Amino acid sequence: MKTDSSLIIRNYQPSDRAAVRDLCCRTGFLGNAIDPVYQDRELFADFLTTWYTDHEPESSFVLEIKGEICGYLLGSRKPLLNQLYSFQQNIVLFLRALFRYPRYNRASRRFVIWMVKNGWREVPAAPSRTPHFHINLLPEARKISTTRALMSAYLSYLYRCGEKQVYGQIVTFESRRGEKMFERYGFKVMNRAEITKYRAFYPESVYLSTVIKDLETAEPLSAYSSSRGSALT
Repeated sequence: MKTDSSLIIRNYQPSDRAAVRDLCCRTGFLGNAIDPVYQDRELFADFLTTWYTDHEPESSFVLEIKGEICGYLLGSRKPLLNQLYSFQQNIVLFLRALFRYPRYNRASRRFVIWMVKNGWREVPAAPSRTPHFHINLLPEARKISTTRALMSAYLSYLYRCGEKQVYGQIVTFESRRGEKMFERYGFKVMNRAEITKYRAFYPESVYLSTVIKDLETAEPLSAYSSSRGSALT
């Protein structure tokens, strides 16, 4: 899918793996680099991207601007397999983090402790047996048009596959009202929970919100504005 001469939305390819992992770490702390919170980029990217890049690559899309990957949408249509994989992956990653723990700095140690004590408590409920997605964009690519183009590609894919619903979990805070943006795309906020791990780094309350869209009663999302009849910018 092309939205203008320099922006391309396309299916994820195995050659994109390193760029996707790097982008995940560059945007992992409220849209900025994860390093001040957690120094281990390898484990961070493993946790958030490995299922999608290695086990279900057909459900993910990337955004290219002038040949550079500046955003991605990682999706899954296999919720049960994803959950089973996540269960065993969490054990493996915990053991790897425990082995590396003595070499971590203070912030990274706090992050590991938070993951063990509170991480699982602060994930809001999500529908079972439902496709889902994660979306991340570099600062220069954060526009209505780019988000809409990525969502359009993924939702069209889900429609073709006959899926009935889809949900996402997005980080929101006072100056970044992501919930409102997704409401424009036909999503409804299901619930949200505060993420306490950012309290030491950020003055505002930060939340993880679950948003859900019914695909049976909605039309596929277009990459174009119906009111203007032209590509959004």
